[in-house]
This record gives sequence, structure tokens and C-alpha cells, in this order.
Amino acid sequence: MKPESIHLLLLAHAAATFFMTGLIWFVQVVHYPLFSRVGAAGFAAYEQMNTRRTGWVVGGPMLLELGLTCWIVWLRGDWLAWSGLGLLAVIWLSTAVWLIPLHFLLETGYDASVQRILLRSNWIRTVAWSLRGGIALGLLMGESA
Repeated sequence: MKPESIHLLLLAHAAATFFMTGLIWFVQVVHYPLFSRVGAAGFAAYEQMNTRRTGWVVGGPMLLELGLTCWIVWLRGDWLAWSGLGLLAVIWLSTAVWLIPLHFLLETGYDASVQRILLRSNWIRTVAWSLRGGIALGLLMGESA
């Protein structure tokens, strides 16, 4: 692969990762904490729409990030690339195993204890994506070294 193509791959990867890192911090600090302010009467409908609309916003970037990360692992195969893929595995597994089921519970109505678990569990993704941001930056810096 040509150096300019690798550079574009790493830039696209960094863009997808930085987008998701910023988004997960917004979700952690603003979005999830405000669930308690929606009100019990309309919460189930709110959460159903929230889940659908959020899927449209995060689905494409998450798939793009996964594909680009796998491509980088295939091309480079170094510890930094594998670490990034490992963190993505943590993100995807925590999403599937903890976060999505918690959202399904909230779709039936607001529950403060479920919201607390959601906030705590989401720190896994917040930290993992933050670390991935560092990895994306490291990959870009390593390319120019």
C-alpha cells in the first residue's frame, strides 16, 4: 500500500475514533445524566425514540471504525494496532452485554437504579474510546516517524 494511502487510512481511522470519543463523552456527561429529567409519564416513549435515533448516529461510525481498525491490524499487525482492536472488542461487548439490555429495560419506563447502572457501565466505553483516541494519535505520529 502506498504511503499516502496509509496516511489517508490512518486519518479516516482517527476521524472515526475521535468522533466516537467525543460522542461517548457527551453521552456520559450530558445525555445519560439527563434521563432523570425527562419525566416518568413520557419516558418510555422518549427512550424508544432515543434508542432508534442513537442507532442511526452511532451505527455507521462504529462500523467504519471497526473496519478501519481491522484493516490497520492487517497492514501493521503491531501491538498498537492490536491494542486498538482489543479496546474495540471491549466497547462492542460492553455495548451488547450491558448497555443495550439496560436501554431495553428503560424502554418500559424510567427506573433510577437502571439509570445508575447505565451511567456506571458506560464508563467502560468512555475510558476505552478515550484510550483509542490516544492509539489513533499514536498511529498517526508513528507513521510520520
